[in-house]
Amino acid sequence: MTKVRFAPSPTGRIHIGNARTAFFNWLFAKKRLGEFVLRFDDTDLERSKEEYAQAIEVDLAWLGIRPDLVVRQSQRFALYDAAAQKLKAAGRLYPCYETADELDRRRKRQIARGQPPVYDRAALNLTPDERAQLEASGRRPHWRFKLEDRTMHWDDLVRGASHIESGSLSDPVLIREDETYLYTLPSVVDDIDLGITHVIRGEDHVTNTAVQIQLFETLAGAGHAPVFGHHNLLTAASGEGLSKRSGALSIGGLRDAGIEPLAVAALAVLTGSSDSVHPVASLDELGAVFDLSHVSRNAARFDEAELAALSARTLHALSFEDMRERLAHFDIAGAKAEPFWLAVRGNLSQLREVLDWWRVVEGEITCVIEDADYCAQALALLPDEVFDEKSWSRWTQAIKEKTGRKGKALFHPLRLALTGRDQGPELAALLPLIGRATAMARLSALSA
Repeated sequence: MTKVRFAPSPTGRIHIGNARTAFFNWLFAKKRLGEFVLRFDDTDLERSKEEYAQAIEVDLAWLGIRPDLVVRQSQRFALYDAAAQKLKAAGRLYPCYETADELDRRRKRQIARGQPPVYDRAALNLTPDERAQLEASGRRPHWRFKLEDRTMHWDDLVRGASHIESGSLSDPVLIREDETYLYTLPSVVDDIDLGITHVIRGEDHVTNTAVQIQLFETLAGAGHAPVFGHHNLLTAASGEGLSKRSGALSIGGLRDAGIEPLAVAALAVLTGSSDSVHPVASLDELGAVFDLSHVSRNAARFDEAELAALSARTLHALSFEDMRERLAHFDIAGAKAEPFWLAVRGNLSQLREVLDWWRVVEGEITCVIEDADYCAQALALLPDEVFDEKSWSRWTQAIKEKTGRKGKALFHPLRLALTGRDQGPELAALLPLIGRATAMARLSALSA
């Protein structure tokens, strides 16, 4: 069974770039009737916060993503400890005692000599006595994974046939001097333990893949590495990267700004692919066009103005059934609710604006009498029957014949009097909702 994971660190709010990776994984699993795991990479106990973990779950739920399983790395240290011991026993994890300054000076010398800045494995030449002396002086080891010097191949879901020469890489540090784990080892151990079949992530992880495949083989045996897919990263329109800690384009911020979740989904998934960005009515519709093979190798950029416009277009296309429950949260229900939604949706940039138009229909407004004599004439010609979708045209035709007005001079004073606004939804649709009694009061300015 297909099993994927989205693995954020709860050190800040997730942003639309993170949502891109989450959607890629969720839609990939959904199309294959697989499972989606939310894994919190919270081994950094100092920077990881419960409030961020909870916020991430809320943000994903708002986007429509609900995980089949939630796990936290902070509760799985025993697994990582056992894996570290296995690597040490196999001679693949070795202690190093260089300080950060010593390593930096060594890298600079290598670069000055025209050599690649790769760790030279000097620690492997230390004798037991030398290691004991270093530890007696207060040095504590960090632990590196000894890479085998071979070419690592994989068939990338996005990039196709890929390879990295392991000999061009430094042996990666898996455990810090304070005995805490860096990202790599816990990630591989969890993927093995949870049975992750596909790892879909940003292209900034491509260089990690050779290391991780060797870790998979060492800990689980040959052929146990998952299938990898590395997608292009989503950046701001300026080209700058997005950061959880900066809060740039955070999902929570977009929600607070009134952006539609389906617009976030469509932009996150379709930007930087061969599929044009367009509104979708559901995540099922988005899933039908989603294909990792359509993702471009070029940078994926977008701006907030594009997202806001897409959000408005998304609202305009949503049916009443799509919106029934959300409108009910605004206390917009009953017989008027559906014709009201159909009347106003095309004029909304954000859903919260329905309250303003519902007030026009059901509440009190500050009407504007631009021409009192004209409004009195229009009032006298107001049809007596119950208003329907044809009442507006019959009424305005009668006013036109009586006054000789046409165009803006005919319609604009009526709009101001009836709605208090100089633009908005078609009055042919609004007038039956406003009703005859309210229309009479507003035309005569007897009521606000």
